Amino acid sequence: MSSTPFFDVRMKGFRERTSVVDALRLLDERVGVLSAETVPLLECAGRVLASSISSPVDVPGFTRSAMDGYAVRADETPGSLELIGESLPGRGFAGTVGPGQAVRIMTGAPFPAGADAVLMAEFADERDGRVQARESTRPGKHIVRIGEDVTKGSEVLSAGRQLRPQDVGLLASIGIASVPVVRRPRVAILVTGDELLPPGSTPEGVRIVDSNSPMLAAFVARDGGVCLPISYVPDRFETVRDAIHFADADVILVSGGSSVGTEDHAPRAVASLGELAVHGIALRPAGPTGIGFLPSRVAFLLPGNPVSCLCAYDLFAGRAIRHLGGRNREMPYRTFSLPLATAVPSVVGRVDYVRVKVTDGSLEPLASGGASNLSSTVVADGFILIESERASLEAGELVRAFLYDPHFTMEPTGPNLG
Repeated sequence: MSSTPFFDVRMKGFRERTSVVDALRLLDERVGVLSAETVPLLECAGRVLASSISSPVDVPGFTRSAMDGYAVRADETPGSLELIGESLPGRGFAGTVGPGQAVRIMTGAPFPAGADAVLMAEFADERDGRVQARESTRPGKHIVRIGEDVTKGSEVLSAGRQLRPQDVGLLASIGIASVPVVRRPRVAILVTGDELLPPGSTPEGVRIVDSNSPMLAAFVARDGGVCLPISYVPDRFETVRDAIHFADADVILVSGGSSVGTEDHAPRAVASLGELAVHGIALRPAGPTGIGFLPSRVAFLLPGNPVSCLCAYDLFAGRAIRHLGGRNREMPYRTFSLPLATAVPSVVGRVDYVRVKVTDGSLEPLASGGASNLSSTVVADGFILIESERASLEAGELVRAFLYDPHFTMEPTGPNLG
């Protein structure tokens, strides 16, 4: 049970709010990387390597040609040479290249004994069993030595690396068939709210369509988690509590039911099952966010208003999911700095999440229009965070922005956003 006293905020309001910095510090202290699992080579791309991998072999394991041409003795070029055979990939020349001799050789084919260079095909003419070398070459030219790519026993990939396609190719080249990776966090999304209809429905009367769950599922996939089937939970305390209790997941995301209304049951449900470590954060929007710890699970109470939900996920829940899966904790957005087009007021002691649009080389703050207006995040190019120490940001001030779109570009004459 919780060692943190529970205060029921319903119809009372928050007595105090945890700072964003303290909430992040709590997550970093109490959420660790998940255990490892082994997956087939073809399924490891994008996963995080759980332990370092060293090569059991040299690559290449034999000396081979880097070009199509002729294996020759360099000091005999230019000149006329006797063609005595051919070396092909997988089928090498069995003999030895003697004085005045050459072997036709293809890229990747074993390099024959006796020769010391490859003369490119472009610099030779072959006729009537002889090769006329028109250019000179030097010893070692266009030869790939044993272990030139990878040396046996060397570390090729370090633990904690998120595997890229070329990493998978390298693992294949050294004979790796299965790969130890960090287990992907399993994430349960519980949607509360009797007014909600499932995605794909048409809004009707006083009922609205749930937009949070498809957005959260997309974020979970982006951050390396495995999203379990989404559950819709009626606004009843016992039902909410049971849904949280029986969620078989590493992370539980509760959408809605976290504020001060009479039907906001999620905080009390989490407190009854474990520890509600944080409820209420000095942040706008997403002030009613909660963070709870249950046996082997962490629960995030995300506000029902879509922009608040997005903000709380990115700052807190996403951070935990990324870290559990071995990824970088920080938000996976490109950042850049541009001047503000207009001043933005704030309040000391609170972090503000402000949507912005890039216009004429500056950041134009968008009118918030309320935390339920998700369209503002679609119009926006990104957002800025006003730190809690600031009462405002001034027009012309250089501000760091986070880009929603990783492929966002500006006119060539604009600032460098790389």
